[in-house]
Amino acid sequence: MAFTATITHPTLYGLMAIRRQFSVSVAPYRLAIGLLVATLVAASCGRPANDTLVVYSGRSENLIAPLLQQFTEESGIMVEVRYEGSADLALLIETEADRSPADVFISQSPGAMGLLAGNGRLQVIDASVLEAVDERFRNADGLWVGMSGRVRVIVYNRNMIDPAAIPTSVFDLTDERFRGDVGIAPGNGSFQDFVTGMRQVYGDDVALAWLEGMAANDAQAYAKNSAIVQAVAAGEVPLGLVNHYYNFRAQAEDPGIASENFYLPDGDIGSLVIITAIGILDASNNADAASEFVAFMLGESAQRFFSQETLEYPLASGAAASSVLPPLSSVGLTTYDFDRLGDGLERTKELINASGLEGP
Repeated sequence: MAFTATITHPTLYGLMAIRRQFSVSVAPYRLAIGLLVATLVAASCGRPANDTLVVYSGRSENLIAPLLQQFTEESGIMVEVRYEGSADLALLIETEADRSPADVFISQSPGAMGLLAGNGRLQVIDASVLEAVDERFRNADGLWVGMSGRVRVIVYNRNMIDPAAIPTSVFDLTDERFRGDVGIAPGNGSFQDFVTGMRQVYGDDVALAWLEGMAANDAQAYAKNSAIVQAVAAGEVPLGLVNHYYNFRAQAEDPGIASENFYLPDGDIGSLVIITAIGILDASNNADAASEFVAFMLGESAQRFFSQETLEYPLASGAAASSVLPPLSSVGLTTYDFDRLGDGLERTKELINASGLEGP
């Protein structure tokens, strides 16, 4: 009997505090009841509770739940999933340590995964599974692997600005001619990953100067990428910094919208590729099922889902991107050691706050 138990509790933990210093607010009774219900359901289906795979997912339910259900149907392995922000879940795993009930962590942010890798919370994934993905998009020690990728782009309103006038470096957006014209999401995880990448490549002084320059140039703050795309399409601002797929999704809903993606040249930090990563927790005693799950996520069906349904770039070898996307090989993109993001997210937030950039 196939079954997927979904647990969606309110956030139990705040955003990541200074590394290894945590302030915990727990709702133990809700969690205990949720786990008890999942266990009882598992027993009623004739499978022992330890045959249930526990997944902590920093990816939202609408972007991953269909794949979890498909995995259960094909493998017979039940999946119990907890959805929260990637940073929140990484903090929770750190707090739970060896007592964590989770077998697998899916992170929307490579920084959260990098933090766990650096703290010894992940186990090595089977080499035959890892080899499905280019080494640029997986941990050098085999502790996590990328499932899909999003490229940072400048989204622009074609009725407000000529593409020839768009700068070829994200650093040029602090220029006076773009005053008040750029939408950003300072509190968004992908923006913070991008800034952390800038810090790792150019140093804190350069990153802070850029952030302060954006604040001084009256960059417009939005809550998330989709809000920036909506603002650009509506003509509120002519430019915005987002992940590539948000505009493609908006175009799929309304082919006539005025927003377009502009890809920065290869090597510019503004073209950073951000991956969604998956790893198996070191505390898991269900490694075989977890490895089967990771292999499924890199398989043809799941990779096609990322390509066609979420309009991301599939990362497994041989998986084709959606026809609406420019080939990844043709896009100027920047990659580097994603594990280094894990050491810098808190410092990045400090710099964003110090720069004067504020959320909406």
